[in-house]
Amino acid sequence: MKTEDFDYYLPEELIAQTPAETRGSSRLLILDRKHKSITHGRFSDIVKYIHPGDALVINNTRVIKARLFGRRNTGGRVEVLLLNPAGPDTWECLVRPGHKLPPGEQVFIGDLVGQVEGKTAYGGRLIKWQYQGNWEDVLERLGHIPLPPYIKTPLRDPERYQTVYAEVPGSAAAPTAGLHFTPHLLDRLSANGVRIVPVTLNVGLGTFRPVTVEEIENHKMHSESYEVTEEAVQAINSCRNSGHRIFAVGTTVVRVLESTCQEGKVLPGKGNTDLFIYPGYQFKAVDCMITNFHLPKSTLLMLVSAFAGKEFVMAAYQEAIKERYRFFSFGDAMLIL
Repeated sequence: MKTEDFDYYLPEELIAQTPAETRGSSRLLILDRKHKSITHGRFSDIVKYIHPGDALVINNTRVIKARLFGRRNTGGRVEVLLLNPAGPDTWECLVRPGHKLPPGEQVFIGDLVGQVEGKTAYGGRLIKWQYQGNWEDVLERLGHIPLPPYIKTPLRDPERYQTVYAEVPGSAAAPTAGLHFTPHLLDRLSANGVRIVPVTLNVGLGTFRPVTVEEIENHKMHSESYEVTEEAVQAINSCRNSGHRIFAVGTTVVRVLESTCQEGKVLPGKGNTDLFIYPGYQFKAVDCMITNFHLPKSTLLMLVSAFAGKEFVMAAYQEAIKERYRFFSFGDAMLIL
């Protein structure tokens, strides 16, 4: 299957540069896979589609201040994006300019000093850090929230790039489908008998790395860490056993559940997943999905196309463009039933 098959034209003005004025006020495009119908609504309408006994599975990861600006030995500027822990005080990182940071080079960010230990398969660097005190405090003091490169407008409130249920620090990007939920909306769902179930996937390079190969089957996903608790597993499997549906909030939740599902049951545990879902994949754990609108030729668009059918999804995207929906991280949402 060709990467070009997942391309589409998006007018630049439809790329959302800021969050919706109030959290939860976004538009919602509803796709019914059975009837191949597309309808329009507001995100708050989602309570009509999630029924008592259903499970709403959320990703409770929290975005860390993973973007760091510093200097090299020569005094030249350098930018570092922390991706995944790779050992004691060592992180997999993306760096710019990469060619200026060979193994052995140092990076200076305030009183934080990094030593380049090696290169990674995807062109990043392994950096071992030296610092005083607590690592989380160092990042809070020196780091910046890493917004996607297509967002050019500074974010006035960094919490708008966090979900209201973000608890577990570790992500370099937000699980953006969850940005639409408010505490009030979650309370309404819970009061209606919907089970709110948290899992964790720390969003890293695997989620937003572009597909550069011609044939998508040749793309290799970068591994991302996850955790599914015993309590979450009991809630999810109980829901499935009683004939209710599993709603995944975002592609990250889809990847967690599909990675841990065996013989029809989601299993508990901690680990890493490099699962790449594209058309032809047979879903085992997820019944419905809430997601945003994704970049052309991205693994996220391929995952959604696997879930709802490529032609149906691409037609829905054209409908969203015609109706002037807002796209990408701060954009509107899609509900796939």
